[in-house]
Amino acid sequence: MPPTRSHISDLVTAYLERHPAEAPLLAPLLRLLDECAEPTSRSTMPGHITCSAVVVDQDRRVLHVQHNVYGLLLAPGGHVEAGDRSLLEAALREVHEEAGIPPGALCATAAYGSLPIDIDVFCIDANPVKGEGAHQHWDFRFVFQLVDGDVEVTVQPEEVSAAEWLTFDEVGAPQLRAKLRASGLDGRIEPVNASALIHDGHGRYLLHLRDDLPGIWEPGAWSLLGGGREPGDTSLDGTVRRELREEAGLDPGVVKPFAVELATGTDGLTVPVQVFTAKWSGDPARLPLTEGVMLAWFRPDVMERLRLSPSTLDLVRRHAKQSGRTKAAPQREALGPGRPKAGSTSVPHIVGVHLYVERDNQVLLGLRHPAAAYAGGTHHFLAGHCEQESAVACLVREAKEEAGLLISPDDVELVHVVHMVDEPGAQPRIGFVFRARRWTGKPEVLEPDRCVSWGWWPADALPQPIVPYTRAAIEGIRAGRPYTELDWE
Repeated sequence: MPPTRSHISDLVTAYLERHPAEAPLLAPLLRLLDECAEPTSRSTMPGHITCSAVVVDQDRRVLHVQHNVYGLLLAPGGHVEAGDRSLLEAALREVHEEAGIPPGALCATAAYGSLPIDIDVFCIDANPVKGEGAHQHWDFRFVFQLVDGDVEVTVQPEEVSAAEWLTFDEVGAPQLRAKLRASGLDGRIEPVNASALIHDGHGRYLLHLRDDLPGIWEPGAWSLLGGGREPGDTSLDGTVRRELREEAGLDPGVVKPFAVELATGTDGLTVPVQVFTAKWSGDPARLPLTEGVMLAWFRPDVMERLRLSPSTLDLVRRHAKQSGRTKAAPQREALGPGRPKAGSTSVPHIVGVHLYVERDNQVLLGLRHPAAAYAGGTHHFLAGHCEQESAVACLVREAKEEAGLLISPDDVELVHVVHMVDEPGAQPRIGFVFRARRWTGKPEVLEPDRCVSWGWWPADALPQPIVPYTRAAIEGIRAGRPYTELDWE
């Protein structure tokens, strides 16, 4: 199928947002898009859409070919064919056919991405041999940059006879020449996508299993979360944060640039990707995944047995080496942590610790961030999952990291245990609630991506909404009960 009308209309709309003064020039094209005729068919008269590739090298020069029919130096381009899924793919096909440059030797620019740098309108003389009368071309010109300066240009003699590289000032098309001069393009490769290398600080990395469907980037493979920069993103940092929220409802807090990698897009273009690192240690099964099949933790030594790109595995190994965790403890062979050995009837549990402190018959609770992976917008204990540490050590660490409270292990006592499942068949959880008899400091919001405020609440007038097992534990402590079970059938 040729590119859809909605696809073309979206490109024109985005283009006119950048160049509103050209609306009168493109008004006939917009009328064509409202009619029944196929806008990309060369039989549509009195005009139709064509596509060109504006290829820029590291010396700020643009590739032109001597066109046999028109006798002019033009950017590689031509008519849209039925197999072109988008106008950009039509431009890529033309530059490959006419100049021998494959899509993988090119990348999109950060400034324009998949949008045209120019839409020109020019008149074509009648061609009696082809039975075509005089008509117009609306030429969508997409700009690409060479990934490697040593690319070889091989012209197609049936359509073009020579190739030349022209400076921006030498470009013959006035409208394109002006836009190239003002573009700021300098031949440097800039990232246009962003991905997140999320780790838990203890040797595990979060991977995303993609849908195995046509048109998906790396279908059916494990990969990093992330995606392409959109017009509303003010930075690639903003891109990766938006993608994490949209794909998995995840906000890991601090993200740091780590590396720029070259990947291959679904259209064959090389895609420079800015990879950020972020630390998070939650349960991926609880994230509201909107794309792909699942998320899971893996250690580098297990990833060799997964279907994933070599570049992703290399990224993980490099980060693990820099972090000094190349000799991580073996991971059980499971898509998530803790699958029991064959023949065992045991079920792994998630272990969490919770801080219970009182002041004037009031209990300290935090209001979770609305976008938090667990209990967003709900009141909860200061809490965390045990890592490679004892429960008391975990409590002391979490109190300092989340709220700036300093607690001595000698000043805590176990006051309640909650054994629960969130829903039938889900992984069971054990929550240890420890009372701190003494502490130093005032509660501060140190992890704003997880908790937006701390407050003291009367134990007999707890706030709403509140995590159900938090309420159950507080009620059990006040009643002197050491243990509560929740949601077991």
